Amino acid sequence: MRHSTIACMALLVALTGCSKHASVNPPLTSRVQGTQIVLVSGEKQIAGVGSKLADPVVVQVNGADGNAVAGAVVRLHGDGLVFAPAEALTDASGQVSVVVQLGGIPSSYEITAETPKSGGGTATVSVREVALGYQAKVGKEVSDKYCRSCHDPESTPERVSNFDNLTPPQPHQFNDGNTLNSWTDADLTKIIADGGPALGKSPQTPAYRNTLTTGQIKALVAYIRAVADPPYQAPAVKR
Repeated sequence: MRHSTIACMALLVALTGCSKHASVNPPLTSRVQGTQIVLVSGEKQIAGVGSKLADPVVVQVNGADGNAVAGAVVRLHGDGLVFAPAEALTDASGQVSVVVQLGGIPSSYEITAETPKSGGGTATVSVREVALGYQAKVGKEVSDKYCRSCHDPESTPERVSNFDNLTPPQPHQFNDGNTLNSWTDADLTKIIADGGPALGKSPQTPAYRNTLTTGQIKALVAYIRAVADPPYQAPAVKR
């Protein structure tokens, strides 16, 4: 009886091991290949650390003739990111749609989508997303309430942009790293608190010293730094 029980347990363990091994999906393969992969939508989204992006990242594989290729393999990777799915075959329109969860560290994250090219090699496209920490998330809330209507040129059903109604030059968008990355934190703090004239800028930029707290102003600066494109690089600390 004892030997029979041991034999049954051994068989159960063997079957369980086989089951686990069989559940691992092999990498996808396809005989169909394109020559180019392009971004369709989902770039430059902003969300809190560890959050899923509101919109999927959608990429498309095209052939040498510029037409979409169905059934081509697309794989995605990026440090600290989770993809669902991480690899897939393009649909009838040559596209793959992927849900992305950001990492747990406030940072700018880069997604790379790749597909094998006909004739050898790999075609790639990079996508940048932003994960906000707590302070930058507070800054985004401040921006949405007080700043976005003038600094964001896009109108939505919930908000009408005032960007085009302002006398040129229009306000800098908060992700305009080419301009705002050269400003110090003190510059940004001063213009938010005391308005455009404090830095010799447009008087259309109002002062918020009596509207925002010191913490909210610091949070807004942190948000501007977080969404900068190209990414903001803090100056080295001198010792």
